[in-house]
Amino acid sequence: MRSDPHVHAAGAALADLVLEKTGVDVARCYQCGKCSAGCPLAAEMDFPPSQIMHLLQLRDLPGFAEMALRSHTIWLCLTCEICYCRCPMELDIPKVMDALRHESLARGMVHPKAKDILAFHRAFLDSVRVTGRLFEMGQVVDYKLRSGHFLQDLLQAPWMFWVGKLHLLPERVRDRRALKRIFAKTRRVGEKRP
Repeated sequence: MRSDPHVHAAGAALADLVLEKTGVDVARCYQCGKCSAGCPLAAEMDFPPSQIMHLLQLRDLPGFAEMALRSHTIWLCLTCEICYCRCPMELDIPKVMDALRHESLARGMVHPKAKDILAFHRAFLDSVRVTGRLFEMGQVVDYKLRSGHFLQDLLQAPWMFWVGKLHLLPERVRDRRALKRIFAKTRRVGEKRP
């Protein structure tokens, strides 16, 4: 059975891309499994963290890089860093997961179950981009519009408003130009990456 050379190159490139973006050499992982054992969401993941690392290590075999990019795991990762603390090789797996999410988005390989996670992420960043701070009410409305979950948690809103967790108007940072520069610079850096 011959492997597709295009897929082979893409698999090799992903491990190299992760190394370039994060400084984490996935080849150093010796599969002890401590990251997966400590992960609070491992039971919910399609591949626990150690298996994601293994998929990246299988760079010479076709399809494994794509499996990592299409996994639900990379979107469920909380970046809580328990895996990083437990790793005897001190591999920053949360950084790897973040790089894989970025690459998954860029290649259009996002897992279908990650739709709500992406909607929340984009609503959060839009709130910070517009106001400079998290504006909870604006984020909730933006998330509801993006996700289509209009009635989810609807009964929580009055209580949250009553106890002062939701405000009708946002607080804004003073230096709005600096905020715009930060987002513009981040966008430029993201566009320069291969």
